[in-house]
Amino acid sequence: MERYIFIIVLLACCLRPVRCYSSGKVTGACDNMTPQHKKGAQQSPAPFSVTTDQFSFKEGDEIIVRLLAGSTPFIGFMLQAREVGGSSPLGSFTVTSGEAQLLTCNGLPVSLFPQSIPTNSAVSHTSDSPKSSIHGIWRAPTSGNLNSIQFSASFVKDYSTFWVGVRSSPVTYNVAAAAPTNNKSISITSTSSFASSSKLSNSSTGCGSTKVCFSQPLNCDPGVSPDCYFLSAMTSPGDTAVQLEMTGPSDGYIAIGFSDDQSMGNDDIYICGKDSGGLIQLQHAFSTGRKIPDILPLGNVSDVKSSVNNSIISCSFTTRNPISTQRSGGSSSLYYLMIVHGPSNNGTIGFHTGTFISDTKVDISSPQVVTSEKEPPIIKAHGSLMLIAWMTTGSLGMIIARYLKGVARGKHYLGKDVWFLAHVSLMTLTVAATIIAFILAFSEVGGWSGGAHPVLGCIVMILAFFQPIAAMFRCGPHHHWRFLFNWSHALNAVAIKVLAVAAIFTGLSYFSTSEDSWLLKVMGGFVGWEATLYILLELHMRWKLNDHAASASESTRMELLLLVLFFLGNIAFLVALLVGIGSS
Repeated sequence: MERYIFIIVLLACCLRPVRCYSSGKVTGACDNMTPQHKKGAQQSPAPFSVTTDQFSFKEGDEIIVRLLAGSTPFIGFMLQAREVGGSSPLGSFTVTSGEAQLLTCNGLPVSLFPQSIPTNSAVSHTSDSPKSSIHGIWRAPTSGNLNSIQFSASFVKDYSTFWVGVRSSPVTYNVAAAAPTNNKSISITSTSSFASSSKLSNSSTGCGSTKVCFSQPLNCDPGVSPDCYFLSAMTSPGDTAVQLEMTGPSDGYIAIGFSDDQSMGNDDIYICGKDSGGLIQLQHAFSTGRKIPDILPLGNVSDVKSSVNNSIISCSFTTRNPISTQRSGGSSSLYYLMIVHGPSNNGTIGFHTGTFISDTKVDISSPQVVTSEKEPPIIKAHGSLMLIAWMTTGSLGMIIARYLKGVARGKHYLGKDVWFLAHVSLMTLTVAATIIAFILAFSEVGGWSGGAHPVLGCIVMILAFFQPIAAMFRCGPHHHWRFLFNWSHALNAVAIKVLAVAAIFTGLSYFSTSEDSWLLKVMGGFVGWEATLYILLELHMRWKLNDHAASASESTRMELLLLVLFFLGNIAFLVALLVGIGSS
C-alpha cells in the first residue's frame, strides 16, 4: 500500500508542471521567455513568424500582432512587446480568441508608470492544441519615455522542440503618427473626418506612368464612366507611403484587397462604405476565409477623403501600414489586386455581389495597367453548357413537342412516335447538361456566392430535375386526368425556360467585361430571334387548325422550313456567345 501511495504522489508531482505548461500559465518564463522544458532552444530559423499591421506608433495606439505558422503548427507560445534591445515588457494586450490568454509579467519598471502596475503585458496559449494563427491587439502606453519596440515571441512545436526570441520587424515610435481608429466592429460607424458630400476627382490620368491602375471594365475612366470600378496605387521613391484610390457604383460599399492568391481569404483589405447615417467611412480589415472580415485599427493612415454621389462611392487616402497576408507575413512586394462591392444594411456590410481580381501578381511600386483575372475554365464550361442546354437542345425539344407532332405522324420507332423519341432525347440531353453545369459551378466556387444568378440557377436545376420524373409517372393518353399532366408539364417547361433565360442574362454579366456589354446585347438578339420564331410557329399551327393550309404536304414543308430557320439562327447566336465566353 505504501508503495502505491508513493507512486501516486510521484505522478502528481510530475503531472502538475506538465498541466501548468499546457494551460499556458507560464509567468515563471516572463523574464527570459524560455519554456521550462529541461531542453535547449532550437538555434535553426523558426518556421514561425511575428507580424504587425503597422511600422510606427505613438502613445495609446493599437497594433494588431499576428503569430503565424508555416506548414508546421505550434502548440504553445508566449508574446511580449519590448523596447528594441530591452528586456522588460511594455504596454498591454487584449485578445479575442479562446486559444489565447493574458498574463501579467511584472518586469516593467514601475517608475515609468507611477500611477499603475502593468497588467496584461504578455499573451500565452490556453491549451496544447495545434495552432496556425494567433492574433492579439497591443496598446501602447499613454505616457512615459517611449522608444521603438519589437514584438518577441517563443514558439513550442512539441515538448523538446521550441524557439525563443522570434521577433517582428521594429515598430518605430513616432509622436507625429496619425491617430488610429479603434473601431473593431464590422458595423460601419460615422466619423466626420471621413465623410464628404462632394465627389472625389478619381481619374485614370497617370495610369501606367506614375501609378498602378486596375479597373473593370478594362481601361475605363472613373471620371467619365459612372459604371467604372477603379483602383489606383502610387508610391514615392524612398517613402513607404502608398496613395490609394478606389471608386465604383454600389448601394453599400466598395473594397480593395491585396492577396497572395486569387481566392478570398487571408487578404489585407480597405473598405469604403456607408455608415448607419449614409455617410462614407474608411476601414481597414483582414479576411480569414469566406466570411465577414475582421476589422483592424486603421493604423498609420492619413489624408482620408471620401464621398458618395449618385450611388458612386469613392475613397482616397495615404497609408504607411505594411501589407500583411498570412503567407507573405508582410515580406512580399507582389500581390494580386482585388476590387469588391456589395450592399450594406444600417452600416453593416453584406456579402459581396461583385469581385474583380487581377490576373497576375503586381508590384504596386511599379506603375502599370493591370488586367482582370480571366474566368476559370470550369466556369466557362458551366456557362457554355447552360447556353447549349436552354437555348438549343431544350428549345428544339419544346418546339418538336408543341408544333411538329404532325410532321412524322404515323411513323414509329421502337414502338414510340418518332416526334416523342426526338423530344425525349433532346430534353434528356438538356437536363443532363444542366446537372453537369450545376455540379461544375459548385465544385469551382466551393460554396454559395451572392447575387441573383445562383438563386435562379438552383430553381432551374430543381424544376428541370423533377420534369422527367413527373413524366415517368404520367397517366395514359386517354385517362380522364391526363389534361392535368399536360398542362402542368407545359407550364413547368415555360417556367424553366423563362428562369433559364434570366439566369443566362445574369451569368453573362460576369463574362461581359467590355464597356458596350456586347455579350448581353447578343443574348438579347438571341431571345428576340427565338420569340419571333415561336410566334411564327404558333400562328402557323392555328392557321392549320382552321383549315387554311393548302395541303398537308405544304404545311409540313412550312413547319420544316421554320424549324431549319430556327436551328440555323440559334446556332449563329450560340457560336457568337460561346466565342465571347471563351475570350472573356
